[in-house]
Amino acid sequence: MHDQPRAGRTASTVIADVVEKYDADLVDLRRDLHAHPELSWSETRTAEAVAGRVAQAGWEITRFSRTGFAADLGARGPRVALRADMDGLPVQDLTGDPWASTVAGVAHACGHDVHTTALTGAALALAEVHDRGLLPARVRLLFQPAEEVMPGGALHLIDEGALDEVECIFALHCDPGIDVGQVGLRLGPLTSAADRVEVRLRGTGGHTSRPHLTGDLTFALAKVTTELPAVLSRRMDPRAGVSVVWGSLHAGSAPNVIPDRGAVTGTVRILDAVAWADCEAVVRTVVDEIVRPYGVTAEVDYQRGVPPVVNEPRSNRVLADAVRAVLGDSGQVSAPQSLGAEDFGWYLERVPGAMMRLGTRAPGGATYDLHQGNLRVDERAIGIGARILAEAALLAVGRS
Repeated sequence: MHDQPRAGRTASTVIADVVEKYDADLVDLRRDLHAHPELSWSETRTAEAVAGRVAQAGWEITRFSRTGFAADLGARGPRVALRADMDGLPVQDLTGDPWASTVAGVAHACGHDVHTTALTGAALALAEVHDRGLLPARVRLLFQPAEEVMPGGALHLIDEGALDEVECIFALHCDPGIDVGQVGLRLGPLTSAADRVEVRLRGTGGHTSRPHLTGDLTFALAKVTTELPAVLSRRMDPRAGVSVVWGSLHAGSAPNVIPDRGAVTGTVRILDAVAWADCEAVVRTVVDEIVRPYGVTAEVDYQRGVPPVVNEPRSNRVLADAVRAVLGDSGQVSAPQSLGAEDFGWYLERVPGAMMRLGTRAPGGATYDLHQGNLRVDERAIGIGARILAEAALLAVGRS
């Protein structure tokens, strides 16, 4: 693209014009998706609604064996991929908006309706760029299911060839802490790896008046709860950002009975991919060492989830240039590292790429949080995301 600056500027103009032309349609699509959210691996209506629009624009559709689809355009040049996730969450919509979820207990509380709609807008824009002979690359769109469950739908798409011949990949994620009209970027780790861990203890049980005659399982479980996070901070490189946080703890039902079983469940989050590979073995060793003095046995159920999203330098620069092309020099802000998880990391283990944080907060308005039923977004973010994704596809040529 840099060998043809005039064509590049013309393509950018086409992208801006097309996204503006379809702005109202894209908002309507987002509201339709928001009103009809679907949980992970059930995104059939969402996929059908979007695939029809994308196919009509001239993209070649490839269905995946469960749900989700790929769309391809262009016959020459490198293949650049753009990805959006489609699934909702088991959360009740509390917004009260006219387009609030019509599905009880399910809502787009993470902004995936915005992601999907923005990628649809990018598809419409890139189709027009292609029709005018200005598309210097092959582009693949990935409309992915099941981001919200571990280990994530990304692995399913990869297994079915979604990254075949792909040289780089880009994505966005809503950020309700950033104003609309701004985009957060970060070089290197953006999100953390996330695993699920459950520690189940078993003992003989007994009376609380005689703890010396039984394994004090409740005390041992408390030690696991407090000491595992503490010991990991000394057994693993502190620069890896290892965090263990418990979500549930169960043991016993009476104040004077030492139970014979109990369990604690939580998540392990890690910013470093190398530490992530080592963490499971360290957790198992440390748990065994913690409970050994108390006469109980431990069973560790450790489920590896998703790797960290680590933005590759060249790809991150592509996004920075795309943000500048759409929003100017003031459009980019620094995105903080997050201990949240994103299965986009699976793609980045295979090919270079980067993810951006799309600002969705109305300037001066409330700051919402993701995965909450009251999440609202400033819908101007849709067109901004669409334009930046489309620009990134053009700018990536020759840089992967």
